[in-house]
Amino acid sequence: MLRARPTHYTSHPEQWDALLRALGLVKTVDDAAWREYDAGSGRVAVGSVDHGHPLDGSTIFGVEAGNLEEFARRTEEAGTQAELHQTPDGATVRISTEDGFEFFAFPARRAMDGTWATSSEADSALTVVATWVSPFVGLAANDLRNIGARPRTEDDESATFTTKNGGTLRIIHGADATNGDLAFEYDGGLEALLDRLRAAKVEARISEGVLYIANPDASGGAAPASIVVEAV
Repeated sequence: MLRARPTHYTSHPEQWDALLRALGLVKTVDDAAWREYDAGSGRVAVGSVDHGHPLDGSTIFGVEAGNLEEFARRTEEAGTQAELHQTPDGATVRISTEDGFEFFAFPARRAMDGTWATSSEADSALTVVATWVSPFVGLAANDLRNIGARPRTEDDESATFTTKNGGTLRIIHGADATNGDLAFEYDGGLEALLDRLRAAKVEARISEGVLYIANPDASGGAAPASIVVEAV
């Protein structure tokens, strides 16, 4: 079992709640400063932080896995370092990659019907994209293969992978290994999304086949101006 599950940290949780719901995600966890939202494919976690916190406005690349011990074993066997950690909040697996990047696999929750599906109420056409920036796209792509992600596209500047249980993992070329920005894909007309966003009073526009949504965290200058939704 493997699913994309990036975590976004923000000092504007209510604005993000309105934005994600308008996009078609469904809130499945609401625990004080921690919320989780299901898309038709993939999941997003949102952590609330104070304004000015080092993580404010940033997205952390991450995945979910079913049996973490088995996930760690298979990843190690494939050639990528994976270490099981027990924390006060539960178990995680830390994946250490060839380019020096680290990310975590978190325990997945089953749906009400016992499957690994996301909420049936989420927009089935919407996919969460978790992004990793790497100076070595080929090495990073190999690490994603080793955790069980499925190659979709790859060249010198980027690589895109699907996951068995939802969401897209994307690598883009950059000077340093770091987390990228939260993004989405939509298998349908972007105009319908635009209408929903505007009805929720979320600023958005379509330009050259891409939907740009005003980022609630952009006002502080620490986050990009827009969240991108690409048609697929």
